[in-house]
Amino acid sequence: MAAMSAPRRDTRGIVDARELFSHVHFRRREPAPGLRTQVAFYWLIDWDLPEPYTSHVVPHPSVNLVFQHHESSGEAAFAEVAGIGLGLFTQKLEGRGRVCAVKFRPGGFRPFAPGRPVSEWTGRRLLAHEILAVPAPVAAVLDPAQEDARVAALDAYLLALAPEPDPQAERAMALVERVRTDRTMRRVDELARTEGLSARSLQRLFATYVGVGPKWVILRYRIHEALERAESDPEVDWAELAADLGYSDQAHLTRDFTSTIGAPPTALVTR
Repeated sequence: MAAMSAPRRDTRGIVDARELFSHVHFRRREPAPGLRTQVAFYWLIDWDLPEPYTSHVVPHPSVNLVFQHHESSGEAAFAEVAGIGLGLFTQKLEGRGRVCAVKFRPGGFRPFAPGRPVSEWTGRRLLAHEILAVPAPVAAVLDPAQEDARVAALDAYLLALAPEPDPQAERAMALVERVRTDRTMRRVDELARTEGLSARSLQRLFATYVGVGPKWVILRYRIHEALERAESDPEVDWAELAADLGYSDQAHLTRDFTSTIGAPPTALVTR
């Protein structure tokens, strides 16, 4: 399998990343070397807000393990497994709080919970103990004042789960990474053919290890790129971008974007 990349520096998927970062302290950290095959990065957020703020994210095709404490809610801290979100994820933040989370590579979560296909968690958020064999150390992850201690607790927990090497998981991860980085890969049948798989076998592989189908992954990465362009280039040529992303026309891109984000792409550059 190709070497895994370091934590991304881009903000793809975050709607109005600049606004989010003005309200919360957000950072990414690398996991221990023995976890980097399956884990993309850890993401940590702390906030202390005088007024409520609502964040919006277009999810990646990744499962997340999220340790969180919303102090103003009066509820105890907890850990949950968040399967791949199919639509726009919206989270209201208020008062003080903290999140320490694991973003698994697409296809990388299955070795930590090998008993069921990842598609069973898609669109769902379940307490970690319902899925993972080792109790989640909520206090050890969220309580330390030192960020390094929180990262070390995440490392220790994931290593304790002792994920077994799984060649099929590695294959799924490599396929998703190819879709993410190869802008010419726009069709499921083409992806299957280059891998020597039938379309049905490819669908089964993605359902079992990724949690969504290959067509969904292709479309989601298109939306991420369109969102990034919308927020960074007020002069973007939408017809040209649609063609560049493999859409039949601008209207097709606009429909996909609007159904995912809840607003047309032009709304992001005119607000």
